[in-house]
Parts: sequence; C-alpha cells; structure tokens
Amino acid sequence: MTTLRGRWAQGLEPRFFTWIIKDRLGASERPGGFARNHRKVRRQEELIWLRVNGFTHVVSLLDSPHNLHAYEEAQLQYVHLPIGRRDELQDRLLEIFTSFAGYLDNPEEKLLVHHEEFGDRLLGVLAAYLFYCGLVENGPHAISIIEKLSGRNLGAEGREIVSVTIDEKLVR
Repeated sequence: MTTLRGRWAQGLEPRFFTWIIKDRLGASERPGGFARNHRKVRRQEELIWLRVNGFTHVVSLLDSPHNLHAYEEAQLQYVHLPIGRRDELQDRLLEIFTSFAGYLDNPEEKLLVHHEEFGDRLLGVLAAYLFYCGLVENGPHAISIIEKLSGRNLGAEGREIVSVTIDEKLVR
C-alpha cells in the first residue's frame, strides 16, 4: 500500500458505517462499495481508515471471497463467514455469532462486519446477534435497536434472520 500524507493518511470512513456496539462492533457496506459501484481507490481509502482507527478484524458475510486479498494487502486481519442459503441459516448464524462473541470476549478486539450492501441481510444478522448475546430480551427490541442505529427499516429478510435465531434458540 502507498504511504500517504496529510488528510489522505486518515483514509475514508466506509459508506454507511455505524457502531452496533460502541467502539467494539461496527458495520458498513463492503469496503469500496458494492457490485458495479465498487472502486479500488475507495476500497484502499476505507481500509486505511479501518487500520488508522484500530480495527483488529474485518468480518465478511459475503457468500463470495471478494475483497479478502485486499485485506491481506492492507495488513488487516479478516474472517470470511458467509451467511449462505436459507436452508443453512441456522448453522451459519451459530457459526457467525460464536465467532463474533469469541473475538469480542477480548477487550482489545474491534470488528467491522460487512456484507455487499448495508441492508437487510447484514442488519438482520446484527439484530439477531444482539439477541444471541443477551443485549436485548426479544426480537422486536432487537429489530427496533438496529432500526434506530442504522436509520433503516428492517425488511422481511432481516426479520427472518432474527426469527430463525429466536425460533432455534440460538443464545449464548
């Protein structure tokens, strides 16, 4: 990666960056943007921002391995935990939640979680995680918290992720 000076050395905050758990668990769309909007230069600027701001791991929930090589080049630790298909949701969510919890048990860890877009799949997983780790008591509360934090309404796909978490009793 190129050495930058001045304000460029601080990087660029990832699009739609939001703290889910203040100074510990953040979320955004994929660094560099999604699909046709993806830009390598923007990705590099956002990875600089993550490094400068002390993020210890990037967690990709994408089904594909996009960006993983860029995290290595930026010397950022990462983990790839695809959400997967509907029929694998229960198993995938448990793996995702135990991974988040394992990292966050260490007070030095600071995670950025992303999906392709800052949308239902990502926000559903994060709402469900709040329930999984006991930070909220029920699904509607988890959904309400995520909607307030993100400024977005959680749609059917995100609500289904919360529902699967509750129905399958995925709790820590």
